Amino acid sequence: MTMSPISLDDVYAALAELRARRPLVHNITNYVAMTVSANVLLALGASPAMVHALEEVEDFVAISDALAVNIGTLSPPWVAAMHSAVAKANALGKPWVLDPVGCGATPYRTKAAAELAALRPAVIRGNASEILSLAGETGSAGKGVDSTAKADDAVNAATALAKRTGAVVAVTGAVDYVCDGETQVAIETGHALMPLSTALGCSLSAVTAAFTAVRPPREAAVAALAVFGAAGAAAAQNLRGPGHLPAEICDALHRMDRATLARHAKLGS
Repeated sequence: MTMSPISLDDVYAALAELRARRPLVHNITNYVAMTVSANVLLALGASPAMVHALEEVEDFVAISDALAVNIGTLSPPWVAAMHSAVAKANALGKPWVLDPVGCGATPYRTKAAAELAALRPAVIRGNASEILSLAGETGSAGKGVDSTAKADDAVNAATALAKRTGAVVAVTGAVDYVCDGETQVAIETGHALMPLSTALGCSLSAVTAAFTAVRPPREAAVAALAVFGAAGAAAAQNLRGPGHLPAEICDALHRMDRATLARHAKLGS
């Protein structure tokens, strides 16, 4: 099946709709990323909620527009809450995004990620090592939660993972790729400072969930990577290091316009 190309005009239209609709994004995310993710979503134009208790996740999914599941700081109660929230999202036809943080680092983490990936996420978003591990590539574990592989090396694994799970798979790195099992889109954007600031990848997954509330998974993933990467590139221009980067990215997202997007993001195949 031939998929229509996605342009930066499509990306900006998705951002405009997101800002107009202000989707509520339910996040089951890690302790490290909560504040940064919430601020990024607010700056983007979405509404964040950080809700983890098993006793209320189903009720919160019911009032949300999308769900982001991030396994960064796992514990058995949180894994149970993730499964409950995902089941509710699937039952209600609401999109959800999986961020398999550190997949491959430990058997427990890898098993949790694999079980969630089998539950029909709309998008799986991870770095190259995480995607390689989740796809079953041996010897591909990263350094803790950091990738030791390049995104280019994970494209085939991302394509295979997309075919197996039915999810769109977004693998991030110096160049990002969005794979749906049949096609791939390359997104050239971002800045070398971004991997040096914690929680930005997790925040990108939350942004991806926000876009799934207004666009189909493939277009949502491309829009999220392009907009977030463009914000990172714009934010880093006047910085001497990564310390203030999350705040500057929030400002760049809030100010994001068509010209800035076109200046800092390029789509290809």
